[in-house]
Amino acid sequence: MVRRKNKKKVRRSSKWDFGDSPELKIHRIHAYPAKFPAFITTKAIAFAKAAGVDVRTVADVFCGCGTTAFETRKAGLSFWGCDINPVATLIARVKSESYDAEMLELYHSKILAALKSISNSVADVNSLPARIDYWFDEATKKALARILKAINENVEDSICRDFFLCAFSNILKAASRWLTKSIKPQVDPNKEIPEIEPLFKKQVNFMVKAVKEANLQAEPPAQIEEANLLTLSGHKHSADIIVTSPPYVTSYEYADLHQLSTLWLGYTEDYRSLRKGTIGSVYNANDYAAKEKKLVPSGRRIVRKLNVVDAHKARASLRYFMDMDHAVRKCKQFLRPGGMIFLVIGDTEYKGVKVENSIYLKECLMRAGFTGVRRTKRRITGKILTPFRNKRGRFSKSARASKRIYAEEYILTGRLYG
Repeated sequence: MVRRKNKKKVRRSSKWDFGDSPELKIHRIHAYPAKFPAFITTKAIAFAKAAGVDVRTVADVFCGCGTTAFETRKAGLSFWGCDINPVATLIARVKSESYDAEMLELYHSKILAALKSISNSVADVNSLPARIDYWFDEATKKALARILKAINENVEDSICRDFFLCAFSNILKAASRWLTKSIKPQVDPNKEIPEIEPLFKKQVNFMVKAVKEANLQAEPPAQIEEANLLTLSGHKHSADIIVTSPPYVTSYEYADLHQLSTLWLGYTEDYRSLRKGTIGSVYNANDYAAKEKKLVPSGRRIVRKLNVVDAHKARASLRYFMDMDHAVRKCKQFLRPGGMIFLVIGDTEYKGVKVENSIYLKECLMRAGFTGVRRTKRRITGKILTPFRNKRGRFSKSARASKRIYAEEYILTGRLYG
């Protein structure tokens, strides 16, 4: 019998574990699942420069809530990014914008003054999507509708209006029956709903403080698009480095998690429509035939193992792996010759099957023509303290919790020549 050799031990570098200074307030203006550590971007830029890359433009093809966008702007570099999620791109635009704090405070005063003259009877709640009734009581709906009306009627500047819509978006879960700190859409029937106007005022005040602390310069502006990476075009050879954290296979259903914001802000009448095209969504699995032969070896191995325990999960993983292979090839198109890519990804497990996303992506990078591809382990320090998640989606220190979360992830790096 031929025994498989032990896998080569993965290198670990402590330089990717911690930042050199505390994160700014701007990174806390809106809740977002699996946030990207801010210092990864600054360290990736320094890493690339040390390797001889002339870094002028940084891209993030899964830009999420805009952490890479902000850190790039803070470093005085150009940025472009995309995300399929309209809530994500709203937050990213606000994070990476250069605001006049006095102008924001003036608009805030106008909104608060307008609220005094907008009665509950004037606020239109009848035109809201029916799904909102599931999450909000009638009084809360009217209070939120008044704030939204005050924003839309009193903030003429569209960039500043985004700022206040972002603030509005971030109070929605606290104002709803959504179970506090849960990453799943779950109702808490006993939840006490806070007063809405003070909640909004507090959120805006925090965001204004964050803007003052960030002190972004006006140039160069960030370019952020609401777009599906897999169908995006027009950015050939436009980035010197790509710094991004791809979605995990069937990890978060972002359309479900952000349904309150997408419904209230009018992005959709049915939040489920936003699942379409989302990489890693279990809802996009059935339109892919079993094309295992197109996958790199690690992908084929994982899909076959998953098929033994859950055929539907195997199909979803196949779709995810094919999409991520396509995403890597897209990244190759966007990078200038000599550019570098930095992917942050973690491995997961499902019913005893190890889903080694990092190994799969490493093989994809190599197949796409990236050279010097490395896979470096980093610790996720906050999750070391709460390594479990209970059945309600909350973090826990108890080993009796239903699901272990992962206290480490990987930085994949590669360079593109020719």
